[in-house]
Amino acid sequence: MPLEEPARLARELASHGYAADREAITLLAAAADPAQALVLAVEATPDDALKLTADDVREVLDGSPRARRDPISEDGGDTGTASADAGADPDAGGIESASAKGDVPDEAAAETAAVADSPAVQDPSVSTGEGGVDAKENVSASPVETEGSRAGAGGRDTDPSLRSVEIGNDMTGRSTGTGEYEDFVTTFRDRYQRLSRKLKGRVNHRNASALEASPGGGDAGMVGMVSDVRSTASGHWIIELEDTTGVFPCLVMKDKDIADLVDEILFDEVIAVDGTLSDDGGILFVDDLHFPDVPRTYEPSTADRHVQAALISDVHVGSQEFMVDAWQRFTSWLHTEAAENIEYLLIAGDMVEGVGIYPDQDEELDIVDIFDQYEQFSEHLKEVPGDMEIVMIPGNHDAVRLAEPQPGFDEEIREIMTAHDARIVSNPAMVDLEGVSVLMYHGVSLDEVIAEMPEDIASYDHPHKAMYQLLKKRHVAPQFGGHTRVAPEEKDYLVMDEVPDIFHTGHVHKLGWGKYRKVMAVNSGCWQAQTDFQKSVNIDPDAGFAPVVDLDTLEMTVHKFS
Repeated sequence: MPLEEPARLARELASHGYAADREAITLLAAAADPAQALVLAVEATPDDALKLTADDVREVLDGSPRARRDPISEDGGDTGTASADAGADPDAGGIESASAKGDVPDEAAAETAAVADSPAVQDPSVSTGEGGVDAKENVSASPVETEGSRAGAGGRDTDPSLRSVEIGNDMTGRSTGTGEYEDFVTTFRDRYQRLSRKLKGRVNHRNASALEASPGGGDAGMVGMVSDVRSTASGHWIIELEDTTGVFPCLVMKDKDIADLVDEILFDEVIAVDGTLSDDGGILFVDDLHFPDVPRTYEPSTADRHVQAALISDVHVGSQEFMVDAWQRFTSWLHTEAAENIEYLLIAGDMVEGVGIYPDQDEELDIVDIFDQYEQFSEHLKEVPGDMEIVMIPGNHDAVRLAEPQPGFDEEIREIMTAHDARIVSNPAMVDLEGVSVLMYHGVSLDEVIAEMPEDIASYDHPHKAMYQLLKKRHVAPQFGGHTRVAPEEKDYLVMDEVPDIFHTGHVHKLGWGKYRKVMAVNSGCWQAQTDFQKSVNIDPDAGFAPVVDLDTLEMTVHKFS
């Protein structure tokens, strides 16, 4: 039978949130009127069924349906999908080949194989947790379509009752800031108080006013927010720390072992220093420097069963460079048995390309209206299995305020984004999946970290290392007044009160992952090919990747669909 027919039927079912076994797809495709047979089969499927089965189809074709349910389309006859309307390639690969496996010619199946056993990016160093597409030997240079990937691709069989999703730190609907000076003071006081509690036990803390009043000499320590860092004529470093009582200068000598840590310091972060007061009490000579950091004794939590989460970001629907074929290979693969354990999809911002984000962006838009962009994204989201739990946060291209924390979308956008009942929460947010905590943050501050620190500490080629710095500072955007815009609130929602088990970001369009003190840090790349603007600023994106993490082991595999 023509390959396009089972492909179209599978995508139609997927777009409405239905799964189907491969024999059911084969029977439908062989029917005299596949479109009508599809509608009747769905009507005949019991209301509590999660998947269209071959028995459902046989009974329809025999003329004896067992029960009725709502049809998937109002007129019962239109089976064209949104993705097809958008110009999708019907031979893009994935569930269409898997569903019809055994009934299509071998050469056709080879063209449309899914990705279960393909040369996806298998993390070769999961024990150390380091990875990224700069390690070329770990990445397939061609689309991940292999013979082996077709095995066991008959569909999903999951039990939603076993799932648990809890959202923390969501500030949507809780914004209190007015932009007044006092609001900023409140935010920074909250930051200092919460992070200082993690540090005061490590040093002999005395506040700035107490140090100023000291006669000098003796051991002393201080916890403060970095207000200035500058070098002396001799190459030493002066760090000015501020607390709620004042500002005090601290000197790091260039020959100290801790001198290299000065390169990792950002303005406005909270640190602790320990050392000796000068004889006149006017400066603190630093012997030790501490970040809030992840405790070395930290042990991550894991799920009680084998279940997985796919982590993606930066879809950028509306851009001329949105990779619709790669997206559909991904969503089709999600319907196969190879992806059956993936029950959660976390999207870390930039669902759409937006409007007016950078100069001359309108010349690179495929969809020029922001609401139409979200309409199209919602249609693409329907290609994801309907039984999957989806959590989304906004990014800097989305239709929310640029200043962080960013609330979830307003009601007008939410009404468009109804596919799958996705949870739309603020950026950042802490998402608990069956006991595993995932800190989702879009990642604008990564630009700041990479710009301020030496390349061996943080770079675009290794975005997860920049994420390590945020974990070390226990704050997703510590520096104020630079690239990252911060909105003042009564609470600093950007502080990491609790250590996450997984830290998931996007924004920089680069793929990278690794473990920092047992916390899995993942920057998930993007679904947008290089734009002219990106070329002009030397951004070479890692597009079409889907990191998948095992929640029971916190090990990760990266699959490539481009």
